[in-house]
Amino acid sequence: MARFNSLPPWLDWQEQFHPRLIDLGLKRAAQVFNRLHPNYSKPLTIIVGGTNGKGSCIAFLETIYKAQGYKVGAYTSPEISHYRERIKINGLAVTNQMICDAFSRIDAVREEVSLSYFEFGTLAAIDIFLRANLDIQLLEVGLGGRLDAVNIIDADVSIISSISIDHVDWLGGTREAIGFEKAGIFRENIPAIIGDSTPPDSLISAAIAKKTPLRCIHKHFDYQITSTDWHWNSTTVSYSHLPLPALKGQHQFNNAATALMAITEMQPYLQVDKKVIEKGLKETKLKGRFQLINSNIPILLDVGHNPQAVKMLANYLISHFKNKKIHAVFAIMKDKDISSIIDIMDELVNDWFISPIKSPRAVSKIVLQKLFIQKNIANVNFGFQHFSEAIAAARRNATKDDLILIFGSFFLVSDYLTEFENN
Repeated sequence: MARFNSLPPWLDWQEQFHPRLIDLGLKRAAQVFNRLHPNYSKPLTIIVGGTNGKGSCIAFLETIYKAQGYKVGAYTSPEISHYRERIKINGLAVTNQMICDAFSRIDAVREEVSLSYFEFGTLAAIDIFLRANLDIQLLEVGLGGRLDAVNIIDADVSIISSISIDHVDWLGGTREAIGFEKAGIFRENIPAIIGDSTPPDSLISAAIAKKTPLRCIHKHFDYQITSTDWHWNSTTVSYSHLPLPALKGQHQFNNAATALMAITEMQPYLQVDKKVIEKGLKETKLKGRFQLINSNIPILLDVGHNPQAVKMLANYLISHFKNKKIHAVFAIMKDKDISSIIDIMDELVNDWFISPIKSPRAVSKIVLQKLFIQKNIANVNFGFQHFSEAIAAARRNATKDDLILIFGSFFLVSDYLTEFENN
């Protein structure tokens, strides 16, 4: 008999069940998965790790493979609006019932093993994908790589989209330390695509130690941009006059180029035509990444929450909204490099509206107030009890010629889109 009959109580229970929300390690997930599927025969698999760009790489891959007519599963996290967005088949979120059934199957074989919230979700995704008779599954690493639950699966191609400083409490405070953790998804004789222009030595060393063939951007594959299109080439294949990626921002060329290298490596197993690549590049969509909402006052949404991502956001604002006043609705988790993020954005932001979010990991109002005072930034508005109050205040202070920027946290972007999509 199922423990619960609907998704919300399942998720509430999982959040309380395991003693730690984030608990890295493969032993628990692997033990339960081996009970769940002792004779597991996986579909073709691309695993995507890295700091920034993971979701974009998967979005490009998902759209292109789907456009070619393949059946594609994509597992990403966190969600923006609904939990079921984490597990998609052919671009559509699976049903709540499918997830509940998977949770029940996992719970039935779990016995004494305690699983974290993320481990339950990862096992559910892999279980659902196995039953869906996919052509390919795309799995996003949640945190790090070496000890992330996704790493119980062996990839046919792995991707490291980028390496920057984030999640230092779990992964370390240097790019070298973080690179070592991300390289945990490498396998012997399985190609790994590196989308970082300056990969840390730890990535290269790990690949050599594991006998993992690397395909590095600007070395084994590259791209050139013109005013109207772009060109991509590897040591074996080249594509000319590709349409500009639908996802906005200069960094999306890196992500698209990295995805194309993965597709090239997978061509012996899943053929993809150039015309389909062109179609996929034009049609790829991803919530919360430089997402512009055309309303009376334009609103830009971005989930960037580490210095590398926020620098990309700042460059995008400079190139696309240079003469606009920017009113920032902001919230962030306490484990982020908040000081650097504020420094990067403050010259561009006209005024700040600090929004509350529902997460125990959110930075406190007191800590943020102290930071802004230390930086002598006066145009900061606190005291809101709900996101809707913060966005309303930003709207009151803005004109139709300005821009409202909502950034810093998936939770914050989710709050806006939930409100926007329900109205």
